[in-house]
Amino acid sequence: MPRTPGTEGFVLNQTMLRIRDPEPSLAFYRDVLGMTLLQRLDFAEMRFSLFFLAYLGEGETVPENPAARARFIFTRETTLELTHNWGTESDSDFAGYHDGNTEPRGFGHLGIAVPDVAAACARFEELGVPFRKRPQDGKMKDIAFIADPDGYWIEILSPSGMTAVIAGEG
Repeated sequence: MPRTPGTEGFVLNQTMLRIRDPEPSLAFYRDVLGMTLLQRLDFAEMRFSLFFLAYLGEGETVPENPAARARFIFTRETTLELTHNWGTESDSDFAGYHDGNTEPRGFGHLGIAVPDVAAACARFEELGVPFRKRPQDGKMKDIAFIADPDGYWIEILSPSGMTAVIAGEG
């Protein structure tokens, strides 16, 4: 199907989530989900930081040159932007951000495709990652939902599993 005229070259570049504390969030997305931190940008006057993460392809590296790095980040598809408003990590009155999965419902989840849902979930279990849905639970089997440190849901799915579901084989 052809694109709508005037949208040639458009790509979904990023999804942004607000985070309470960058340390556990970066550790989760880097160490648990395997993403690479592409860039950190601090805006001292406005008291917030941005962290751009993504999956790198085989042999792909993040450019050192600032202009080349910016082009690398802002021309790629599917980057995760974490926004940290300074002070939330130490504010005992901060209630956290709404994950979108309780009333009023809004944002739902991120989706991560993995080769083997069961193996990924076994690893998440070993790492102590909280589950919102395990692969064997509910009507939709072989998908899981885990939660990041801020409570955002992340769907864990496999392309072959989703193909079977859509084809009516799962």
